[in-house]
Amino acid sequence: METKTQKNGESMEQLTVEESFAKLDEMVKRLESEDVPLEESFRLYQEGMKLLKDVSGRIMTYEKKMQVLSGNGSMEDLD
Repeated sequence: METKTQKNGESMEQLTVEESFAKLDEMVKRLESEDVPLEESFRLYQEGMKLLKDVSGRIMTYEKKMQVLSGNGSMEDLD
């Protein structure tokens, strides 16, 4: 796996979209557990939101790449 540097200088793993969704699913299951301390819940939530923002941005990028510029300059989705 590649690493990427966040704006604050920390290094984080660059996960595939599928790996990101699997990790988010694990976080949700952990958050739903009754034995998670409050501090851990906050950390998981924050980490999950960052991961969700990252994967959402990548999906939007993929969607844009799947659009083609038509002859009249308008954007059309590929089918």
